[in-house]
Amino acid sequence: MNSVTLSRTIDAPPATVRESMNQIDRFMRASGFDDVTVDDETIRVANEVGIATVDLTLELVDRPEADLAYEQRDGIFEEMRTAYAVTPAPDGSEVEATTEFALDVAIVGDVLDATVIERQRRKELAAQFDWLEEVV
Repeated sequence: MNSVTLSRTIDAPPATVRESMNQIDRFMRASGFDDVTVDDETIRVANEVGIATVDLTLELVDRPEADLAYEQRDGIFEEMRTAYAVTPAPDGSEVEATTEFALDVAIVGDVLDATVIERQRRKELAAQFDWLEEVV
């Protein structure tokens, strides 16, 4: 499994940060995805990554250690899951996001590799953190 972790201190109390993250449609759009659709517990996202289009169907899941978590149900990965944890920090809240993924080589092949996915995911998580800083 490959893993990407990003964290940032947000100048707001944890409850405020969690409330903003739970605006799932806006929070996912903040990633910069080309298309986002939220239907109850199901999230569909699409994004151009290099020369490929990545379409994913994600499902919100409960994880005791996470304030927000989702897993891929359909898409290019063999497995993919992301979890966000918000903890109190001296200057507000520490938000940590971790995405773990295993590539489905039969689908991805030479077009995408783990390095491209990791770079793209860091960019998406940073954009979400930027959005949190703006809205809290």
